[in-house]
Amino acid sequence: MEQLTELLRLHEIGARATAVEVLFTIFICFVLQMIIGYTYIRTHKGRFYSQSFVHTMVIVGVVISVIIIVIGSNIARAFSLAGALSIIRFRSAIRDPRDVAFIFFSMGVGLACGSGLFTAAALLTILLSLMIFILEGTDFGRREDKAKLLKITIPENLNYEGLYDDVLRKFTDESTFLSVRTTSLGTMFELVYSVKIKRGISEKEMLDEVRARNGNLNVSLILDQQMME
Repeated sequence: MEQLTELLRLHEIGARATAVEVLFTIFICFVLQMIIGYTYIRTHKGRFYSQSFVHTMVIVGVVISVIIIVIGSNIARAFSLAGALSIIRFRSAIRDPRDVAFIFFSMGVGLACGSGLFTAAALLTILLSLMIFILEGTDFGRREDKAKLLKITIPENLNYEGLYDDVLRKFTDESTFLSVRTTSLGTMFELVYSVKIKRGISEKEMLDEVRARNGNLNVSLILDQQMME
């Protein structure tokens, strides 16, 4: 029995944890990460749902738990792993800030599991998942007067300064001129405004008035400013 115990010890990484303890940590962390993934799936509202992102959350959480076991209390090993991980570059852009929160959620649970704080990890997973469902169910933080982006294309020979001020005053509670840039090899200007349309106003009527001044060129009303990123 003593020989079997010695065989189960992870001498190659110099850790005090046995293989059984590592497997137990991985299993518990995996179950908790699956709960986090399920919470993300059920509460996701964005336009860019990715199954691979859910898989990534689960994998990252489990890997973090094992990294914490490997590091233990060895400072030299901690610096070595930090140096190795610093060379990793993530190329995928995260469009929704909420996804960043889920990454931290997954990492936090992984850290707790790797430190052997399974009760804390389970409580964090259950309570925070419940809070996320409550935020989703109550639609907390929603505002009806959310700003939209208005993009207008005009000919280069048309003076854009103040061109749509009266139209925007008529149809919006608030408007801000954000940028102007040339398009179509410099033959057109693209104007970008942030607007908050008045309640009860027809967006089509506003767009029709805008088009009447730009020669029926392209006009876009983007409902979510994240789409511009």
